[in-house]
Amino acid sequence: MARNRQPVAEGAKGGSPGAVSLWIQRKMNARMNRKIRRGRGRFMGMDVLVLNTVGRRSGRPRETPLAWFPDGADAWLVVASGGGSRHPDWYVNLMAHPDRASIELPGRDAVPVTPYRLDGADREQAWRRITAAQPRYAKYQSKSDREYPVIRLTPR
Repeated sequence: MARNRQPVAEGAKGGSPGAVSLWIQRKMNARMNRKIRRGRGRFMGMDVLVLNTVGRRSGRPRETPLAWFPDGADAWLVVASGGGSRHPDWYVNLMAHPDRASIELPGRDAVPVTPYRLDGADREQAWRRITAAQPRYAKYQSKSDREYPVIRLTPR
């Protein structure tokens, strides 16, 4: 993943995280995934799920804990924030292999899902609900030079 990127100072806007940061992030993600699977799905006041995707190049399974927001009775919204000028890897993987995605809600088995990237009025309406529930997303968005994708996940 990071081996193909040019070295950039840690924390520079749009730069790649350093090896230590990536190691810490992987450890924290694995810990959060275990908590979710044991039935504890909240972090910093937000509901969290595990998104299962497949690496776009490697084809290997990937697991990412993500905050989610309800979208009706049977759908979930997630935001591809991640900071910086690039989309997070999980989002690129999800869009490359949408037919291989699933989610795990706290203490439940995986549910196969279909992702839909929201655009226009649908995105704007969802974004207002998300930022009303968690204003930090509006703050994150204001610091980025790209519009964060909002993805609706629906059961297959």
